[in-house]
Amino acid sequence: MPMKNKILIANRGEIAVRVIRAAKELGIETVAVYSTADETSLHVKLADEAICIGSERSKDSYLNMNSVLSAAISTGCNAIHPGYGFLSENSDFVEMVERCNITFIGPSSKTIAMIGDKASAREIAKQNGVPIVEGSDGIIENVQEGLKTAKKIGYPVMIKASSGGGGRGIAIVRSDEEFTSAFERTSMEAESSFGDKSLYIEKFIESPRHIEIQIIGDTHGNIVQLFERDCSMQRRNQKMIEETPSPILSDLLRKKIGAAALKLAKAINYVNAGTMEFLVDSKGNFYFIEMNTRIQVEHPITEAITGIDLVKEQIRVAYGKELSFKQRDVAIHGHAIECRINAENAMQGFIPSAGKITNVVFPGGIGVRMDTHIYPGYIVPPFYDSMLAKLIVHAPTRREAIKKMRVALEQFVIEGISTNIDYQYLIMHNPDFIKGQYDTGFIARFNMLVEAKNRE
Repeated sequence: MPMKNKILIANRGEIAVRVIRAAKELGIETVAVYSTADETSLHVKLADEAICIGSERSKDSYLNMNSVLSAAISTGCNAIHPGYGFLSENSDFVEMVERCNITFIGPSSKTIAMIGDKASAREIAKQNGVPIVEGSDGIIENVQEGLKTAKKIGYPVMIKASSGGGGRGIAIVRSDEEFTSAFERTSMEAESSFGDKSLYIEKFIESPRHIEIQIIGDTHGNIVQLFERDCSMQRRNQKMIEETPSPILSDLLRKKIGAAALKLAKAINYVNAGTMEFLVDSKGNFYFIEMNTRIQVEHPITEAITGIDLVKEQIRVAYGKELSFKQRDVAIHGHAIECRINAENAMQGFIPSAGKITNVVFPGGIGVRMDTHIYPGYIVPPFYDSMLAKLIVHAPTRREAIKKMRVALEQFVIEGISTNIDYQYLIMHNPDFIKGQYDTGFIARFNMLVEAKNRE
C-alpha cells in the first residue's frame, strides 16, 4: 500500500498558512513547526499537527537543520516545503533531506548550490549569453581582495551575501573609506541570516527598475515562465510593493527578458518554482543579478494575472507530476498589485513594532486577497521579519487596481501596534507612482517629502 503524502512546513507566518491551505486543497496532511515565540501563531492552529523545534532565536529553531529534519522524521512526513527565507535556499539542508529519502519541495541540492549561489549564477548566466552586471568573478575571500575588486569595477558597488535574499546581506559602498566596515558588517549579517558569510561584489546601477521573472519546471522536461513582477518599490533593499505587469516594459522588452530567464532555466534543467531577477536601466538594458530557488513573497500577484496556483504546482511537481499547463496556456489577464503590511512605524525610519494586536478588520470584495497569519489577540514577536500580511488586488487595468488598493488599505485596520498601512495609502496617491514612474530609490525620496511635510 503506497505511503500517504504528508508535508512538513519548515517556516512560519503567512507563507506557512499559505502552504497549509494549498496542501489541504490537494488532500495532503500537514505538520507545522514552531519556535516557543510562535506557539500561538495561526499556522500552528491550522496544521493537522504541530511540533515545537526550539527557542525564539531563529538559529535555535527555524534555522536548526537537525531539529527541522527530526520533526519531519518523527511525524512521518515524506516531504518538506521550505517556504521562503530560513533554510529554503540552503543546499546543505536540502542534501540532508535528500539523504533521508524525504522529498524537498523545491530544486535539488545540486541545483541550489549551482544557481542559488549568486557568484556561480552570474557565471552560468555569462556562459549562456544572458547579460550580467559587472562584478567579482566569484566569492571575495577578504577585505583586501574586496577593495581591489571594488577599485577595478569602480564605485559605487554592492557587497552582497552569496546565499542571501529578502534584502538582507546587502551594502552599497561609495568609497574605500566605507568599504572595510561595510564588508565586515555584511559578512556578519550574512552568517546570522543564512548561515553562510560568503560575499561577492557587483557594480551598483543607479536608479534601476527591479524586474523578476517567475519560472517553474517539472521532472518531465517542461519549463515555463509566467511573466514579470516589478519589485522596484523597496525600502532598505526590501520589497514593499510589487505589481504585474510592469508599467515600464514594452511587449518587446517583456519577451526578451522572459526569453532570457527561460533560456537560463533550461540551461540548468531547473525543477520546481524559482525566480530570475534582473535590473533594467533607464535605457531599457537589462542585467541578470541572481536567481531565487524558492517561492517568492510576491507570488500571489502572478497567480492573480495567470490564474495558476503556484504552491499547488510546486507540490504536484515535487511528487513527480507534470505541470498542469504549457507555455502556450499562460497569458496576462488584468493587473495585480501587492502591498506588504509590516509591523513598523514607517514615518519614523521603519522602526519595528512588536506587541499585541488588539483588533483587526480585513478588507474584502471582488479582486481583493489577504494572505496573513494574524488575528485579534495575536502577539507579534520581535524576533523575526516584520511582515504581518500581504494585501493583493486584481483588476482589469492598472489604474483600476490602484483604486482598488486605495479602498482596501482604507478599510484595513490593525490596532495595538504600528503598521505601514497609512504609508502605503499615501504611496497609492503619489503622482509618480500613479504614472508608473518610479525606481528602486523611490521610497528614499518619498520619505524626504513626507518628513518635510511633517516639519511644516
